[in-house]
Amino acid sequence: MREVDVLGVRVEMPSNQPLVLLREVTGERYLPIWIGAVEATAIAFAQQGVVPPRPLTHDLLKDVLEATGNELAEVRIVDVKDNVFFATLVFASGVEVSARPSDAIALALRMGTTIVCADEVLAEAGVAVPAEQEDEVERFREFLDQVTPDDFEAL
Repeated sequence: MREVDVLGVRVEMPSNQPLVLLREVTGERYLPIWIGAVEATAIAFAQQGVVPPRPLTHDLLKDVLEATGNELAEVRIVDVKDNVFFATLVFASGVEVSARPSDAIALALRMGTTIVCADEVLAEAGVAVPAEQEDEVERFREFLDQVTPDDFEAL
């Protein structure tokens, strides 16, 4: 397993499909995962520190976990089959629950939980970005700094 950071969300053109981009912490691979508009908004809200007037589903789950004393120890991106990714929520008690990566990432960001990805998933679906292509990644980061959750509502 390799730790990954969430770079952010964006809308891929021309399909208008949102994706979340993860980056290997100690490597040069990036992992794009196509997600739904609602989950893209939830991830963007968490990254920007937006607190909605009423809790979103991921906020509710965070509140339930905290109220019941369940600690989310780790989020794992564990598999990819036919371009469908799979994740697992790992709790401090040892309980593991299957989840969509988008939901798991949205929850992890709210709870400050580490996200890791299986080596096999990074090998199959990861994209290596050599240093000379880092300027393209920097442009993506600049985009992420300016995108707002409202950008996903029209999807």
